[in-house]
Amino acid sequence: MPYRKEEFINGDIYHIILRGIDNNIIFKNKDDFYRGIFSIYEFNNSNPVSIMKRREQRQKEKISLQIRRRRASSVDLLEEIEKLEIDIREKLVDILAFCFMPNHIHLLLKQITENGLHDFMVKLGSGYGRYFNQKHQRKGYVFQNRFRSVIIKDDNQLMMVINYIHANPISLIEPNFKEQGIKKHSIEEVVNFLKTGHRWSSFPDYVGIKNFPSVTERIFVTEFMGKEKGIINNMTEWVSYKKDPSLYGDVLLE
Repeated sequence: MPYRKEEFINGDIYHIILRGIDNNIIFKNKDDFYRGIFSIYEFNNSNPVSIMKRREQRQKEKISLQIRRRRASSVDLLEEIEKLEIDIREKLVDILAFCFMPNHIHLLLKQITENGLHDFMVKLGSGYGRYFNQKHQRKGYVFQNRFRSVIIKDDNQLMMVINYIHANPISLIEPNFKEQGIKKHSIEEVVNFLKTGHRWSSFPDYVGIKNFPSVTERIFVTEFMGKEKGIINNMTEWVSYKKDPSLYGDVLLE
């Protein structure tokens, strides 16, 4: 279970990294990634959460909505139906960005309730950990028992960490890109890979590709970075040049 004594402040933004114990793989296949995405959505709730019950409930809601849509005879009525899909969670944090890698998770979180960030991370670690152990017939800890965090202090750090989180999957096709830059692919190929080649990230939703839109709160960051075009331009510039993480202190969290 990930645990940390540090006090987090409401309204502040934090870069979080959660690693598998001993850097073990924590997402072995597509189903694990899907469960991870589902977990960061559902466990972002101050109320008790049962993933199985929530999945059953959401399936019933989906079927009911499909029936109502088929019966709708006007645009106005359809809009009213869409409003019925109400988010009933009492959220602990705003998830501004995320990226799931095979052995770790990057999150950019804004705390919105007292102790919300800590409670969210405990729920995520214990909940996904139970699932992973049951599915893969293992015992013991899944995650390192302390997640790492760093506060984002200014706009420059915010822009850097957004790019850094979303650029993480490049290492899957360019293993040494953080030290050596892009060698095997064109910059366009790399950015396109981030858009469509690794969907376990909030980057596709940020650039207009509907992926997991309900998970993240994107309005603030999208406006701050110049909307979709600005986000793509920022990422293109980020991956075009070799970035030395030591230049930015510990905000990027290796």
